[in-house]
Amino acid sequence: MGRPRTPLLDRERIATTALELVDEQGEFSVPQIARRLGVQTGSVYHHVEGRDGIVELLRIRVASAIDASTLELEPWDAALAAWARSYRAAFAAHPRAIPLLMTSPVRAPKVLDQYERAVRLLLDAGFGTADVMAVISALENLVLGSALDMAAPETMWELPDETATPDLALALAAAGPNRTHAAFDLALEGFIAHCRRLLGGGASA
Repeated sequence: MGRPRTPLLDRERIATTALELVDEQGEFSVPQIARRLGVQTGSVYHHVEGRDGIVELLRIRVASAIDASTLELEPWDAALAAWARSYRAAFAAHPRAIPLLMTSPVRAPKVLDQYERAVRLLLDAGFGTADVMAVISALENLVLGSALDMAAPETMWELPDETATPDLALALAAAGPNRTHAAFDLALEGFIAHCRRLLGGGASA
């Protein structure tokens, strides 16, 4: 038999299959990927540098949905907010990948380039070099936490007896169906406001 016109295995297929597994069960293994693709486990290792290489393929795949062009917007705070919203949407589509991606350092050039652009945005805006990574890390904490919140059940509080927690029951009823989005908007607005004060030298310790 001749070789198939479409290769059975390549990095794109490995990334797609790994992400499918993570979306389904929050984890993956190389043997699982091989079985789903109908190849031997050893064949997968011919295309990636072990498990860490697959994790980095997952990072590239998920991060590719982030619109990096938002970092070119003006002024800087509008750019940062737009990037945060795009970042959140990309990871909200694959929330089970978040804990997995947090276990290994970022190495992919495409992903590092996006961080480079974010750093340049903040430096050009006037942030001190010592503050830049704290700002980016804090923004990521906000974004990824909200992405996980979006994957949670709509009702995270079950009140078997509302008379025991009447104020909580009232607050939950008033929150409505858009609680997660409202919470993100509130947190992002507060974060950006603090960054403006930091830039102006007015942030308190």
